[in-house]
Amino acid sequence: MASLIIPPVLTSPRDDAALLHKAFKGFGCDTAAVINILAHRDAAQRGLIKQEYRVMYSEELINRLSKELSGDNKKAFLLWMHDPAVRDGTIVRQALSGVVADLRAATEVICSRTPSQIQYFKQVYYTMNKVYLEHDIESRTSDDHKKLLLAYVRTVRYEGPEVDNVMVERDAKALYKAGEKRWGTDEKIFIRIFSESSTAHLAAVSYVYKSKYKNKLRTAVKKETSGLFRFGLLSILRCAKNPASYFAKQLHKAMKGLGTNDAALIRIIVTRAEIDMQYIKAEYRKKYKKSLNDAVYSETSGNYRTFLLCLLGPNY
Repeated sequence: MASLIIPPVLTSPRDDAALLHKAFKGFGCDTAAVINILAHRDAAQRGLIKQEYRVMYSEELINRLSKELSGDNKKAFLLWMHDPAVRDGTIVRQALSGVVADLRAATEVICSRTPSQIQYFKQVYYTMNKVYLEHDIESRTSDDHKKLLLAYVRTVRYEGPEVDNVMVERDAKALYKAGEKRWGTDEKIFIRIFSESSTAHLAAVSYVYKSKYKNKLRTAVKKETSGLFRFGLLSILRCAKNPASYFAKQLHKAMKGLGTNDAALIRIIVTRAEIDMQYIKAEYRKKYKKSLNDAVYSETSGNYRTFLLCLLGPNY
């Protein structure tokens, strides 16, 4: 369930474009007015506003926002204004092509998306960058982490709820033999099963693994693997079982301790607000005995805080 709150009666995209232009005029930007409009419009509505703004003022709305806003608020807004596939492509491209690659961010996005999302996102990625996603993965990642990501973006997985119990038992046994049962780890088996399995199949494998071998599959992954390879496997597994719980944990990591990982905070709130943020909020409260809104409020300030809290919706 999305957390985005859209007013029951909306102004037209043309009127929204005019109101935004008015907010930009004069000395300084009326950021509160910008938030009041764009933080309460879904992706399709934002797309129509961008079209109207381009026609009316011969300027791209994203370019104007980039001039008028600053800091983390600007970063959050510019991501928000993209449609989901372009947004994912932007995040992953920046993560893989920066002077210092943010491989955790790229891994999080790739390993948490559905097969259909990945296939569309790959097409958009090439259109945007004139380079294939696989090329950037090849050039910026290494070893088993690279093999996992390449297998994951190349494999077209089943998205339905049905599972084959015989295959589930077989894969649970194969993972046990490839990891806990032997000296060393057969990483190829982990890569094959995690990259080829549907979410329903992998969740069932995890359940059977625990019932047969007395250990959680998640624990086995932690024991048998390390680094970004482990992070990728755990991201795939946790998203197969409960994506809301996965993102709640990533948000908590972004805010705990000294300082805040604003890039992660922005990435997750902006990309999940129109998908499953209500579930993420519920998981966050259950896990950490505090509302996500309160946590974000304590870690942010100013218009940046206001914008993120608008995307999160009511505090409960």
